[in-house]
Amino acid sequence: MRLVKPKKALGQHFLKDLQIARQIAETLDAYKGMPVLEIGPGMGVLTQFLLDAGHDLTVVELDRESVAYLEKNFPRLEGRIFAEDFLRLDLSKIFSSPFCVIGNYPYNISSQIFFRVLDYKDSVPCCSGMIQREVALRLASPPGKKDYGILSVLLQAWYNIEYLFTVSENVFDPPPKVKSAVIRMTRNERRSLGCDEALFKRVVKTSFNQRRKTLRNSMKPLLGKEFPHYSLPIFDKRPEQLSVEDFIELTILSDQFLSTL
Repeated sequence: MRLVKPKKALGQHFLKDLQIARQIAETLDAYKGMPVLEIGPGMGVLTQFLLDAGHDLTVVELDRESVAYLEKNFPRLEGRIFAEDFLRLDLSKIFSSPFCVIGNYPYNISSQIFFRVLDYKDSVPCCSGMIQREVALRLASPPGKKDYGILSVLLQAWYNIEYLFTVSENVFDPPPKVKSAVIRMTRNERRSLGCDEALFKRVVKTSFNQRRKTLRNSMKPLLGKEFPHYSLPIFDKRPEQLSVEDFIELTILSDQFLSTL
């Protein structure tokens, strides 16, 4: 059987431990019967367990060599393989009902993948899979920790994030230079932030651009020097000390001021 050669340009590290692949597939056990999209299946080590579990599976794979391999070895995927870039895929044309997302995600675009999932947050109740351990720690970090940052806040606003387990670099071909981790993001009950979402993102990104400074200083690029509420206690804090709810409050204050300019 001709195997697919991992391509560095695509960030490919093929998982070869079947037990770990099975464990990743099991992160969606609670969603049997719901459509599932697998990103970057490669040679299908995770795909086989998803299919065997009875999931209604669709895959998206950019690597043409991997696509050819999947077409030959996974006849059950006929008509369900999209040879495209996930980041440019219009998922609303593929799924007309809620669906889950899973994958052994390319490390070089994992953050972009999660931001893309956010675009479909009302249609994706669960997103799980394997990513670089450093990124997984950021996703799941609570406020007050050094790993807590932009990615943490923007994703935790809409998802409950679980760091499930760490994966050794030795179970991949080729081995990455870092450890990996499996996470699961489950949609929370929030349906609205109660503030301007675009401004919320600007507030979060602006505050963390100078994360060692208090908000009184880090927010000046957005709010200017004349913002009238810098005396409030929240501005004594650094961004990593703020919860999602604190950032929502900060966004509402910012919006009220900016709308007067």
